[in-house]
Amino acid sequence: MARDSCLARVTAGVAVGGAVGGAVGAVYGTYEAIRNRVPGLLKVRYIGQTTVGSAAIFGLFLGAGSLMHCGKSY
Repeated sequence: MARDSCLARVTAGVAVGGAVGGAVGAVYGTYEAIRNRVPGLLKVRYIGQTTVGSAAIFGLFLGAGSLMHCGKSY
């Protein structure tokens, strides 16, 4: 298979975007939870929400970018 299919490229873009977004969201969520002095176990919920939200947004945009570049050959 010399060239990847469009679906494989988009899937890889979503996966990489989700991983990068999750890492950034976890770091940012931890920082915000500590800075805002979120009490007790609500920190875990806050960090989780930030991580999942960031991963979803990054994955969406990286997948969309991969989809736009599918038809172009360089």
